[in-house]
Amino acid sequence: MGLISEVLLLPFAPVRGGGWAIRQVLKEAERIYYDPATIRAELARLEEQLEAGEISEEEFDRQEDELLDRLETATRTGAGAGDGTAGQ
Repeated sequence: MGLISEVLLLPFAPVRGGGWAIRQVLKEAERIYYDPATIRAELARLEEQLEAGEISEEEFDRQEDELLDRLETATRTGAGAGDGTAGQ
């Protein structure tokens, strides 16, 4: 962009900066959501809930399928860091 367009667009700088911040937050949220370590931890918590009688077998199966789908997507696309730091 040229100098004139930068000056003319200057009043919109907060909006452009806000858009960048929102994109960064969404990117990090997606990285955590698809982090294999996070998904495995959620699977372990789900199994503990089943064993403690907090959820039914049907609810366990439904949630487990969702988590396994996320894990498959994560491993297929290489999403997530897998370093075990997500959600901590």
